[in-house]
Amino acid sequence: MNAYEVWAHPQLAAQVLRLRRDGKREASFRLAALHDARHVMQLDQLLHGLPGVQRVRIDLASRRAHVIWDDSRTSLPALLRAFASLQCPAQPLGLDSADDSDQREARDLLKRLLVAGMFTMQVMTYALVIYLGVVDFVDFTTRELFRWLGLLSSLPVVVYSARPFTDGALHELRARTLGMNLPIAVAVWLVFLASAANTLRGHGEIYFDSITMFVFLLLAARYVERRAQHRNTALGDAAVDGTPLLAQRYRADGTLETMPAMELLPGDRVHIAEGATVPADGELESDAVQLDESAMTGESRPVTRYRGAPLAAGSIVLDGVATLRVQHSGKHTAAARIGALSARTRMAREAVASTDHADLRPFIARVLLLTLLTAAGWLLVDPAKAFESAIAVLVIACPCAFALTAPSAMTRALGVLAQRGVLVVDSAALDTMARVDVAVFDKTGTLTTPCIDVSASHAFRQDVAWMSLAGALASRSSHPLAKAVAQVTNTTRSGEVQHMAILPGHGIAGEIDGHALRLGRRTDGQDREDLYLCDEHGPLAALHVDEAVRSDALATLAELRAEGIDTVMASGDAASRVAAAAAALGVSESHARQTPLDKLALLKLKKKQGHVTLAVGDGNNDAPILAAADVSAALTSGTELSQANADLLLMHGQLHGLVEARRIAREVRHRVTQGRRWSLAYNLCAVPFAALGWVPPWLAAVGMSASSLVVVLNAMRVGRRPIRQGTDA
Repeated sequence: MNAYEVWAHPQLAAQVLRLRRDGKREASFRLAALHDARHVMQLDQLLHGLPGVQRVRIDLASRRAHVIWDDSRTSLPALLRAFASLQCPAQPLGLDSADDSDQREARDLLKRLLVAGMFTMQVMTYALVIYLGVVDFVDFTTRELFRWLGLLSSLPVVVYSARPFTDGALHELRARTLGMNLPIAVAVWLVFLASAANTLRGHGEIYFDSITMFVFLLLAARYVERRAQHRNTALGDAAVDGTPLLAQRYRADGTLETMPAMELLPGDRVHIAEGATVPADGELESDAVQLDESAMTGESRPVTRYRGAPLAAGSIVLDGVATLRVQHSGKHTAAARIGALSARTRMAREAVASTDHADLRPFIARVLLLTLLTAAGWLLVDPAKAFESAIAVLVIACPCAFALTAPSAMTRALGVLAQRGVLVVDSAALDTMARVDVAVFDKTGTLTTPCIDVSASHAFRQDVAWMSLAGALASRSSHPLAKAVAQVTNTTRSGEVQHMAILPGHGIAGEIDGHALRLGRRTDGQDREDLYLCDEHGPLAALHVDEAVRSDALATLAELRAEGIDTVMASGDAASRVAAAAAALGVSESHARQTPLDKLALLKLKKKQGHVTLAVGDGNNDAPILAAADVSAALTSGTELSQANADLLLMHGQLHGLVEARRIAREVRHRVTQGRRWSLAYNLCAVPFAALGWVPPWLAAVGMSASSLVVVLNAMRVGRRPIRQGTDA
């Protein structure tokens, strides 16, 4: 099977092909060698010449192509061969990588904006003629003609360009809620229908210029906001895109076959050419290669890996040719797990848009009430001014700026933090992070990394292969101590363990060759520093545990204390080790020999004392405290259970992400407060002028849109400069 025909594989094709409602197929491609506009034209002509191809769009700047075709008349392999025939190899993009939904939304919004802009200029031209007609430069018949031209030209803006606001308002009415689309849609349609009625009657004021300008400015503000959101979302998603869909596997006879990377099995040997991406997690069998591991570690400098070293899917071979023995593939790779975490983060982004609805409802209710009061007041004083003044109030008091400030700042923050190695699973936790004053840390695996000193370990019974047995048990656990044991023992007996059980706070138990074994601390309270391997007759061996403080732990804890957060260490380790680690890290409060229930009781005590708590851990035994804390963080190198209970996920094992999260959280609060104060100040100043009839609807539209743009642009400053202590409220 060659590199093209392999794409006929149903499971592989399902990752890149999208089935349209009309039954056609579509896919996006990354083009490796797109030279110039002439090359684009040649590709376009060649692809359109294939049977069944309906649409081709090629972007020279991004080197992307998008093709729609009839799957019954041509195939994905045929398209790939066509690309290659013009020396432009194409790589199909995974459905998540293509970001088609974001692109379609941006294109749709841009088209509506362009239509609104074009017709706004036309309507303003007609309005100028009508304004001149007021001073008898144009006769009555010509004025009527231009009133009708204004009506016809504003129709596409109201029906097409303003449709997102109309649809949003209808959705809000069906849901029996108040959102910012409702006052916008009410203003647009009321003004349009009133102006259309006056045009039909042949007398009365018309406001087609105000409507079209209002919609155009609103769309411009929304387009800027969406572009900023999509750009910030891409900051986080870029780190989890890039694992190849194909791999070259060695056959038994030593030849290579191209196959889907998802079908690689543990033990398969894979060939990775220079410049190619590692398709699976595994062990390097080549002597040495130079890699770009930035997608996984964030480290931009190339690193050299030697025979026996682990390689992660998504890394790029920069120098040399690698042979990899597969350990994990498909959804089980580290890159896939990060992708799943990123998906959880995207869900948090989507939830941001609804976080302020409770604040908006009373705001919008007041706006609608104020509009009615303005209309009623003018009906009593001067009915001719009632409609125009009420519309001006409705437009100028529209809570767009108020509604945009929190989602814009939060979306920017999520993107910046993802770029800096922090995935925010629950966006509400970011607001809590700004108020945290106590952080409770696990020690082993979180602040320190354990290692086993084999030379200081000893056996109690010489007739037992204790290292092999200990390694077999340890290989079935993801606890940092178990990983350290498995690393030094390098056993292959993990499959022999039966009746495996994790004993939180006490170790691992299992059965090998009919013998019940346990690996963990002593249960009698003596010698809590070493690990013991025991069977039903007693201890078999003692493994001496040593540990080292994480490289960034000291600086991270010092910076958190500078941010006003007290640091506490809670560990199940021996008192001497906990005290030594606390002294090395400058932690004044530490607790040793803590079970998961003890840690939970400590956290509840802190909360009872009125503290806002942060819990940080990486193991299964940390899950209860992570779930109970006001906000929690877990290392992505830790267990899945700890990550499932965390609000923040620290990628690449970097604790400094906590400092970044704290600073960004405080800055988000600062920017949101700024935006809301600006919105309220603007309304307090502008609404009285509108209610008094001093602000025409077109000027109200300009003011409202400018206010929204100011708020969005201010929110986009999150992460660009630090906010001084004490300015977050």
